[in-house]
Amino acid sequence: MSKPQILLVGPYPEWDMVELEAHYTVHKLYEASDRDAFVRGHAQNIRAIATRGELGASAELIQTLPKLEIISVYGVGFDAVNLDAARARGIRVTNTPDVLTNDVADLGVAMMLVQSRGMIGAEIWVRDGSWAAKGLYPLKRRVWGRKAGVLGLGRIGYEVAKRLKGFDMDIAYSDVAAKPYAEGMTFIADPVELARHADFLFVTLAASADTRHIVGKQVIEALGPEGMLINISRASNIDEAALLDALETGALGSAALDVFEGEPKLDPRFLALENLLVQPHHASGTIETRKAMGKLVRDNLAAHFAGAALPTPVL
Repeated sequence: MSKPQILLVGPYPEWDMVELEAHYTVHKLYEASDRDAFVRGHAQNIRAIATRGELGASAELIQTLPKLEIISVYGVGFDAVNLDAARARGIRVTNTPDVLTNDVADLGVAMMLVQSRGMIGAEIWVRDGSWAAKGLYPLKRRVWGRKAGVLGLGRIGYEVAKRLKGFDMDIAYSDVAAKPYAEGMTFIADPVELARHADFLFVTLAASADTRHIVGKQVIEALGPEGMLINISRASNIDEAALLDALETGALGSAALDVFEGEPKLDPRFLALENLLVQPHHASGTIETRKAMGKLVRDNLAAHFAGAALPTPVL
């Protein structure tokens, strides 16, 4: 019996490739010099797409594949998959929730600490001889006991909040409604008011058309010249133009970002900022989590082709 044929949109770690190629005929779109021609050449045989959260699957790609049955996303975010196009054809969509939640929360809190305490600059201060030549490193701001806002108290937001409690922080959150599991946290429905309350604003909500640029000029200005914005969600949740303006003028104190529009080619204005910590979209980037994510992608594909229930369906 021939192996099911799948289209791999972007590369996966080697340990996943070994397993995928053992069970499927894998067509590697990312290696094609002419992607459109490559897709057309294999379109009649491809039954599944394996993709990454930031790469997704466009309506055009979905429409080009008449035999497509399932799209399996390596990542928790599925906003880059055109769900309307998939739904119209009855194509299943899966993602990899839960397994990356704690690592993403860890990095968000780490970014807060690194940026607030100036740890990148402090290491440079030691390495370039400034400590010996100039003396003590400039004073920075504390984290413990201050106010945090969590925009989106889903899986990741909740884990961020749990960690922040260890710093004796005053924690508030915003979501579509108050959450019964948010013990000891204050619900503030309006993101602008949440930002006004917070010293540190964590953006942890899922991305959608409704949340696009939810952190815009008003939210950023409410966070203010002493505030810090930390984004471990999706770049589309932030109005990058408004953020850049605020960081450049000092209307916002600082930011720590793991995601960017058009990444990895980000706006060069970001790279000129001294009040910004940048990370290469690696919040889930641990060996343990990436192995768990890959297994869940494969488990969803295997379940589909076996006619079994999907472990983590989106559609």
